[in-house]
Amino acid sequence: MSSISFFESRLIEICGERYVSRDVPMSEHTTFHTGGTADYYVTPKDQDTFLKLLWYARQSEREYVILGRGSNLLVGDKGYRGLIIDTTAYLKQVTFKGDTVIAEAGANLSMIAGMAAEAGLSGLEFAAGIPGTIGGAVYMNAGAYGGEMSQVVSSVDVFGNTSSRNTILGSEMGFAYRTSIAQKQDLPILSVELKLTPGDIDTIRATMWELNERRREKQPLEFPSAGSTFKRPEGYFAGKLIADTGLSGMTVGGACVSPKHNGFIINQGNATSADIMELIREVQERVRAKFGVELEPEVRIIGEF
Repeated sequence: MSSISFFESRLIEICGERYVSRDVPMSEHTTFHTGGTADYYVTPKDQDTFLKLLWYARQSEREYVILGRGSNLLVGDKGYRGLIIDTTAYLKQVTFKGDTVIAEAGANLSMIAGMAAEAGLSGLEFAAGIPGTIGGAVYMNAGAYGGEMSQVVSSVDVFGNTSSRNTILGSEMGFAYRTSIAQKQDLPILSVELKLTPGDIDTIRATMWELNERRREKQPLEFPSAGSTFKRPEGYFAGKLIADTGLSGMTVGGACVSPKHNGFIINQGNATSADIMELIREVQERVRAKFGVELEPEVRIIGEF
């Protein structure tokens, strides 16, 4: 029996055959709508299975990626030879206890923000339009319009360096701009506890509506993208640097620097991951040449190009 077939048999043993797939097109699971196939694609049905799967993935030393909604991910056109672990199918339970919210990693962040608003809880207004999971949002300390996850996270359950479940207080998560200890130390997020603030439902709704209107006006939501393509360089704004370099509307194949928001690279309908990758590099090189500033991708890039 080959090592690959043994690996697959162990995935089936841990997760069940119906939860394990082969050669899954990642274009169907990323907001860029590009990317080749993943060798293995698994949807763990509960937290115990998730823990066992993570332990086995580490023991096997096979490359793996935990997938939320694919809203910050670029997968190479030649695919990904490792294991994709999708948290969104089953690991999405959300519980409200007073002003505390406990959510599994695969829960939709925008949905949680909406539920919080209806419960009269403030603190997640900024997150209403962020198209990802709460696990991914905490992993990268997602934020917008002056808010970020670090402001509301009270604790995070992660898969530690053994097979155990460890709890890290929000104050110990090492949150900084678009990063956390979970990202720096490769600690998969299992669930998150948020501490919100009681507020007026109408005021919370109005704030969320206003922020979503600003998104619609300023962001190219009508095109596939992964949101802001680059992190904000210290002392600068990526979109302005790109605009001042004269790159607004620049295209490579079907990929384009959005004229509506120069910080976004969009798929105009027929882009490949290679198009997007080449455009990212071209933008980096031209901004570096003109301003001496390094633009670091905010988008996670995996697979073979």
